[in-house]
Amino acid sequence: MSNETNQNSPEREPTVLDLYKSVTKDWTSFFNFIRSLWDARRRELVNRAAIEQSQLVEVETPAPALPLSESFPWRATLGLMLALIGQFVLEPPSRNTTLSLAFYLLAISFVIWGTLKDEWHLPALSLEHNRTDPLTLRSIPLFVSAICAVIALSEFNDNKFNGLNVSFWLIAILLFSYALFLRSETSSPKINFNSKNVPWLVVLLAIAGVSFFFRLYRLDAVPVEPFSDHAEKILDVFEISQGQTKIFFERNTGREALQMYWTLLVAKIFGTGFSFFSLKLGTALLGLLTLPYIYLLGKEFGNPRAGLFALFLFGIAYWPNVISRIGLRFPLYPLFVAPTLLYLIRGLRTRNRNDFLLSGLFLGLGLHGYSPFRIMPILIIAVIAIYWLHAKSREIRVQAFWWLLTIGFISLIVFLPLLGYMIENPSAFSYRALSRVGSIEQPLPAPAYQIFASNLMNGLLMFNWDDGEIWVNSMPHRPALDFVTGALFLLGIILLIVRYLRKREWRDMALLASIPILLLPSVLSLAFPAENPALNRAGGASVAAILVSALALDGFVSSFEGGKKRLVFGWGLTLMLLITSAYQNYNIVFNQFDQNFRAGAWNTSEMGKVISEFRDKYGQTDTAWVVPYPYWVDTRLPGVWAGIPNRDFALWQDQLPTSVNIQGPKMFIFWHEDSATQEILTGLYPQGKIKLYTSATAGKDFIVFLVEK
Repeated sequence: MSNETNQNSPEREPTVLDLYKSVTKDWTSFFNFIRSLWDARRRELVNRAAIEQSQLVEVETPAPALPLSESFPWRATLGLMLALIGQFVLEPPSRNTTLSLAFYLLAISFVIWGTLKDEWHLPALSLEHNRTDPLTLRSIPLFVSAICAVIALSEFNDNKFNGLNVSFWLIAILLFSYALFLRSETSSPKINFNSKNVPWLVVLLAIAGVSFFFRLYRLDAVPVEPFSDHAEKILDVFEISQGQTKIFFERNTGREALQMYWTLLVAKIFGTGFSFFSLKLGTALLGLLTLPYIYLLGKEFGNPRAGLFALFLFGIAYWPNVISRIGLRFPLYPLFVAPTLLYLIRGLRTRNRNDFLLSGLFLGLGLHGYSPFRIMPILIIAVIAIYWLHAKSREIRVQAFWWLLTIGFISLIVFLPLLGYMIENPSAFSYRALSRVGSIEQPLPAPAYQIFASNLMNGLLMFNWDDGEIWVNSMPHRPALDFVTGALFLLGIILLIVRYLRKREWRDMALLASIPILLLPSVLSLAFPAENPALNRAGGASVAAILVSALALDGFVSSFEGGKKRLVFGWGLTLMLLITSAYQNYNIVFNQFDQNFRAGAWNTSEMGKVISEFRDKYGQTDTAWVVPYPYWVDTRLPGVWAGIPNRDFALWQDQLPTSVNIQGPKMFIFWHEDSATQEILTGLYPQGKIKLYTSATAGKDFIVFLVEK
């Protein structure tokens, strides 16, 4: 069956969208609708108008190319320049909100004007297929899958993966996928590589290379030091290597397992051991795995050029770059948002059930990654609801319901290990999320609706104004986007709204709705509003935001088509914008963020070096300690640097006298302002040697107290 055929297509029934279009097409229709509320005759007229509206378009056809303005696109150019200035004056440290608002209002006016004059328009959306899902399945594999899923769930107890439960789990996933998989009725299109493909391939590889550079350059040094969360993760990874194959890691308020197993794999492949670098390399690679889906999303919402723009802007962006470098689970949120959203949108466009299977698989996997991803089912429901409201027939709406069930069931099967843990330990599974909402131990500082409204506003402003104050995974109090991407993002939002008002395209509304929904994990920090916005918990929104920027940029380039000189000028300006964006993002990550992080992090690597030197000289580390001090180092981290991930080197001040009975050379590391510890050690070991270790970072010096006999 051809995707484009309209034979036996279902008869359309009027939808809510059809009613809305028929009512708002002119003032007469609107007043007829108002009067129909009490006038039965008018109500019949309104119903007839809605039915006529539903029959206007029977088969989706490719959007015709919009006419190009014959004159120079000065409105679009001026609108973009004004927006760039408006965003530039919001760059810290000196910000001018009033001036920015004035420039942005002018920019939006010119952009809307340019859109109405066909100067600037978003890339045409891909063709929607008129396919009918047969709603068939293979009953025996489905039945066996259900049995295997029940067995796997019953075996996922005691918070452990083992050969038996994993085997039944994987069989259940494979059989369910096979039971619903639709064989393609047409052969896959062949890709012919010829001379015309070479320039495009070169550009794609070049952009991929730039992205790899931004994500891997100076990974060993940016960020330079770990903090307490890293000590927890390294210990989790170490415990897996000792046979503790947990489903959910309860240490430090609880963590999903995917990063721990991924890090162990990375450490084994690259030989990096149980180290901070293993964590960073693992998450950087996860960030790189996101990039192909960013390109495909750009193609799905636009065209291959929009995909290249999305790939470039996302690859160099400070936001996803930083959260991928930290070495924590943060990049798992955008990593799974991108494919889940891609296959969902593509499935709804092509009405291909296999895409919904893929969307559900990535949804289930994402739930094993990073807890903010738990908002993704809400986005899926919202997108399908938007599609349902715009559907042209009852049959399509019924199929959308079954597609939603397909996503739900396959994701539930993939989620089974955590479901088993959640049933056994509901409070531990939800503790971290609920502690942020405020239902556990932390009373809200104000009424919930007020905090939510304020958080939502701050979350929506993070793209262009302030990304929050969490210094360990952001450059505090600057826009989350560079000024080029930020200006394009805001203009892209305007262009999406204008196109939706003109064409009522469900994909525009879905993309617009995805942004606030993906921000919710950050916005819902009601108990700790100072933690919002947070680049890590809002990381999924970076996918949608940068995609909007790429679509806007593609539309801007399109406005210069129609003449060689115009095209050269347009591409020249675009390349300047991309280079400027890359330069600023480089500066934010490798200068500003690096310096700010070094100033805030403790120099545990230098303490680890001292412990390693002690081991090299005396052949032991059991008699080396770090004396804790308030708000100083995590005493587990020096051991990580010394290759001892499972030992806490803390010896508290009141425990220092116990060291006297221990034989052999001893070493004590303590904060240079801790005079009480120095006095105690001097009294216990008059022969001890005191040395001030001068740190490479100002203000981070510490004292080494050595007892050789």
